[in-house]
Amino acid sequence: MPLAAVETIDILWIALSAFLVVVGLALAYFLFRLAATTRDVSSLVQGLEQEALPLINKAGGTIDRVNGQLDKLDRVTDSAVDAADGLDTAVRAVTIAITRPVEKISGLAAGIAHGLAALRARGDIRGAVASGRAAAGRRQEEIESELHGGGEAA
Repeated sequence: MPLAAVETIDILWIALSAFLVVVGLALAYFLFRLAATTRDVSSLVQGLEQEALPLINKAGGTIDRVNGQLDKLDRVTDSAVDAADGLDTAVRAVTIAITRPVEKISGLAAGIAHGLAALRARGDIRGAVASGRAAAGRRQEEIESELHGGGEAA
């Protein structure tokens, strides 16, 4: 077959064949590289499974122990709150038991002091008694307002 007898279509077929061979070789190279990458990723995932699963198990155990300790701490704080409530109740009871007699005794002392001072000043027993009773009432009210007003004097 002479060279002149080669037609354009034959040249196109040869070029297409060469192109397809080059594309096939390039695809084979990329597939080979992709297989190597897939093998590396598979190895990485297996290593992560071997390392991560025991770590996750240890973390789960640690979390369980922390939760147990938090439960104990919750019981301790509940006990402390109960103790504080009991102490508050006891302090209130003692305060109530002591407050009234202190008010009365302080009022009595103030009344006697004012009554005696009024008796000396005026010589009138009836006026001294009235002055003493008024002073006793004022003193009891002062103490009550101090105790219930947070210690502030009226």
